[in-house]
Amino acid sequence: MGIFSRTRDIIAANVTDMLDRAEDPAKMIRMIILEMEETLVEVRASAARTIADQKEMRRHIDKLERLQADWADKAQLALSKGREDLARAALVEKKKASDMSEQLSHEIKVLDDALRASEQDIANLQNKLREARSRQTTIMSRLESAENRIKLKTMYNGDKVQEAFSRFDLLERRADVAEGEADALALGHGGPPTLEDQITALESSDKVDEELEAMKKALGKPAGEIEDKGE
Repeated sequence: MGIFSRTRDIIAANVTDMLDRAEDPAKMIRMIILEMEETLVEVRASAARTIADQKEMRRHIDKLERLQADWADKAQLALSKGREDLARAALVEKKKASDMSEQLSHEIKVLDDALRASEQDIANLQNKLREARSRQTTIMSRLESAENRIKLKTMYNGDKVQEAFSRFDLLERRADVAEGEADALALGHGGPPTLEDQITALESSDKVDEELEAMKKALGKPAGEIEDKGE
């Protein structure tokens, strides 16, 4: 009965309250689940032994009933032979077998009551076990999420991240310097025109003159007249 008593204590416990009071909820819930699982195994094993005992008792009751019938036959035979003393002794043995059979029947009834109680205890304990496992999943998920957040915060505020961003700033500064040097080199072309630049300018001037002559012809006026007006 010690197992059943411990089972009822576990069933009566409020798992949520126990976890709320625990300093380490994850560890606490693992202990609760382990105890529930061990108790469930013990209760089932105890119930199996009880069922086996009942079967053995019923077999013994069957033997006792056959024994009672046998003593009754013997008492009848002795009485028919005029041996009342033997008939009485046979009936005494029959009574002993009957008393033993009644005692075993009573014990079987007691075990039946215990089995019904254990069956209910097992069902309740299984419900508590499911509740504990559900809480375990929730708690472990929350703890994992919190640990990941801590890692992210630590990484974001840590020296390594700050050092990395400092390196980025340095690289950007180097890029700015390189671009500035390139722009400065381009500014160096503002000095005296090179031979190639002068020839290119002449070619551009010829094109302008050609376009101007074409416009004069389109107006139908001599080139000199337009030039004079321009003067």
